[in-house]
Amino acid sequence: MPEHLVLTTPRPGRFGRPSARAVELAGSSAVIGRVDELVRRVALLDGSVLVTARRGSDVESVAREIHARSARSALPFVSVPCGAPEIERALFGSPGSQSPPDLEALSADSRLAAARGGTLFLEDVTELPAGVQARLARLVRDGEAWIDGEPLPLGIRLIVSASASIDTEVRTHRFRSDIFRRVSALRIELPPLSERPEDVPALANRLLDEICAASGAGPRTFTQAALSLLGAMAWPGNLAELREVVERAAGAAGGDAIQVETLLPTLRFDRAPAAFTPIGTLREARQRFEHDYIAAVLEHHGWRMAEAARTLGIQRPNLYRKVRQLGIPLARSSE
Repeated sequence: MPEHLVLTTPRPGRFGRPSARAVELAGSSAVIGRVDELVRRVALLDGSVLVTARRGSDVESVAREIHARSARSALPFVSVPCGAPEIERALFGSPGSQSPPDLEALSADSRLAAARGGTLFLEDVTELPAGVQARLARLVRDGEAWIDGEPLPLGIRLIVSASASIDTEVRTHRFRSDIFRRVSALRIELPPLSERPEDVPALANRLLDEICAASGAGPRTFTQAALSLLGAMAWPGNLAELREVVERAAGAAGGDAIQVETLLPTLRFDRAPAAFTPIGTLREARQRFEHDYIAAVLEHHGWRMAEAARTLGIQRPNLYRKVRQLGIPLARSSE
């Protein structure tokens, strides 16, 4: 099986009790709590689902979470990226010529046939070519197919992902409205990390645990200062960008604890790139970092010292002392 096509059959379990919460849903913010509750409710309804998300979000983990919490949890979960090469062959296979004209034909080695009774996840569904969309619409409408010489029901639960612009794709006829109507009755919108910065430390810890386990390395942890730094970053690339940074930091760490100094070379500081040019001593570099980081945290909290001190994990008098030492102006402070 090509590496970009994934077929898994989860172990049986009680409905609503997946073995591990989807990484994209980690965290305790109110916004992700609402999404998690929606995922739980949608899983039990068993209809088709549309998940919209920004680039870099781990939508497949959410689709797997829906499947694991559903009555189909012991049945196949098949994941297909719609931008993959030879997508039509992957989805439909190479059926023989002897098939009735009123049914879409599949071969038994197709991803659609493999998903019978279970869940089919189509990643970036708007990337499907028009001809593939037409064949898929027919299957979704009929609910059965001609598979290697006989008509068989599919019984597939369809979960698809797309960007929020899918509505525009439908209006401009670049994506079929009949497929859209069927999959969008149940819709979940994943928030970007910029809307849930308080979840970033939990996400980073979860990713670090997974990366260390996958590599066979011993367990590692982030220091509190390192987690605060990660939580203050913008993450326009969402979970994929965070995962890349955590992977690099885990590989570069010299001990069990990942320090701020280990993180610095892995991060992009688009606000002030010149401030982090690799010149001067480590002490000077750390002072530059502390200046910009504390200023960024203060700005994030509207220059309210008490809230900034809590984020930084220090006492407010110590924050005032640091601000004076580093020459950070407090003219905009509300305290």
